[in-house]
Amino acid sequence: MSASPLRSEPRPLVLSNARIVDPGRQIDALGTVVVIDGLIVHAGPGPTPSLPEGAEIVDCRGRAVLPGLVDMRVFVGEPGAEHRETFASAGQAAAAGGVTTIVTMPDTEPVIDDVALVDFIARRARDTASVNVLPMAALTKGLKGREMTEFGLLKAAGAVGFTDGRHSITNALVLRRALTYARDFGALIMHHPADPDLVGSGVMNEGETATRLGLPGIPREAEIIMLERDIRIAALTGGRYHAAQISCAESLAVIRRAKAAGLKVSCGVSATHLALNERDVGPYRTFYRLSPPLRAEDDRRAMVEGVADGSIDVIVSSHDPQDVDTKRHPFAEAADGAVGLETLLAAALRLVHNGEAELAAVVNALSTRPAALLGLESGRLAPGAPADLILVDLGMPWICTTEALHSRSKNTPFEGARFEGRVLRTIVAGRTVYRFGDA
Repeated sequence: MSASPLRSEPRPLVLSNARIVDPGRQIDALGTVVVIDGLIVHAGPGPTPSLPEGAEIVDCRGRAVLPGLVDMRVFVGEPGAEHRETFASAGQAAAAGGVTTIVTMPDTEPVIDDVALVDFIARRARDTASVNVLPMAALTKGLKGREMTEFGLLKAAGAVGFTDGRHSITNALVLRRALTYARDFGALIMHHPADPDLVGSGVMNEGETATRLGLPGIPREAEIIMLERDIRIAALTGGRYHAAQISCAESLAVIRRAKAAGLKVSCGVSATHLALNERDVGPYRTFYRLSPPLRAEDDRRAMVEGVADGSIDVIVSSHDPQDVDTKRHPFAEAADGAVGLETLLAAALRLVHNGEAELAAVVNALSTRPAALLGLESGRLAPGAPADLILVDLGMPWICTTEALHSRSKNTPFEGARFEGRVLRTIVAGRTVYRFGDA
């Protein structure tokens, strides 16, 4: 098993007898994918062009070829907390999970709120990571929610959007100015909708389960009220607004109303919130402490329905590595967050295996739609697109173990979980950056 990038020029690659799933072209059929010079030159069931000389030919035996996943919410410790995660280790974890592009959050030390730091992220990631790394810059200086950063300069330096990461902006005027300013640059504003005053000292979903466990709860209204405010400001400004994560049924209703009104609004959900609910917190395991918290089963089902019908635009890992110093505490004192890059696809595929969503809808939310929101050429298997793709055995069973995780931190809520669907090969710009077995 390998997850290191191959630095030599890639050989032409032919993936034959593959189930090609490309939501962007509404293709789900057996066919052939041909890659030359880092680009896709053919992908589909039609006549295959003459095979390039010296090509590596792989018989996929009916296994799926999907666009590489685009993960819009990844926290990396570098710079400042390299002991939790570096670009190199995050890249290895991403490649093993089929993620070919990660979008990093600015919650680092120092905060990514300066042109030089955006440039540092780009250069450092290019030198050490095996996958594409795109930075989101801070929306406000120091993530303090008061003074906007220089959107134009940061976007020109390579920032693909603006967010305050884990932090919510409580000042409505600041958010209004940010959405107005970003509109003029065509920039995407991503916000974490959680009213910190309503969150208070809460550590899990407010309700019967929290009461039974004796833990302070976080009401759904902390998310819903902030989201409704954000949507109204988005309507006022005409800016592009993306809710980083939603977690409850009423939030989905707010998003649906906004979209029906024609607003430039989108949202994401984490794969963890699609797979787990508040009852999983039962043994007080701190790896289940997340932000937003795991909600009730009815909310989880609503999130699944939102992915199935396209109301929820993207599925993210919300990969947030934490070490023993921040997690080995009583539940109420532990830090929020879990790693998720390596389980993103497998957790999302549970929807397919359970008959709750079509494979095309899940792939669209994992790859095609996030790429479109970010203005990327990836996320599709069309001729001329970058050869960022993955080979997946959709039915292969496996068990998640912390020992096998590539991330430096091991705080996964899926330890011991049984999955169906394994990434066999990850290809970035035509280069194989990960293999499982003899793939």
